[in-house]
Amino acid sequence: MKKAGGIIALIAGIFGVIAAFITLGIGGMGSALEAKDAHVVVNLGWGGVVFSFLTIVLGAVCMNATSRWPGVILIVCAIAGAILGGTLVAIFMALALIGGILALFGKRPIVAVA
Repeated sequence: MKKAGGIIALIAGIFGVIAAFITLGIGGMGSALEAKDAHVVVNLGWGGVVFSFLTIVLGAVCMNATSRWPGVILIVCAIAGAILGGTLVAIFMALALIGGILALFGKRPIVAVA
């Protein structure tokens, strides 16, 4: 299950990056048209980019990790990305949250001690 959680997090991170760039584009158009508080949308886009890239990295780490810490960090990253990334990114961070839960509670390989 931890490999499945990592793969789900990778997919969520890739789509999250796309959603973050869409958010940046919308914020940029708002800034160009001098819309009120357009800088907030731009900042949400950058937050989405950061947390989506972190989700991609942590998803890759979760696939081969032997400890539970990458899954915990992935869950925290997904929650922070949903809050600080904007609405479009939050949709995919919910998927990353599911991947983090799978990576956290997935079965670990049994390590033989010689």
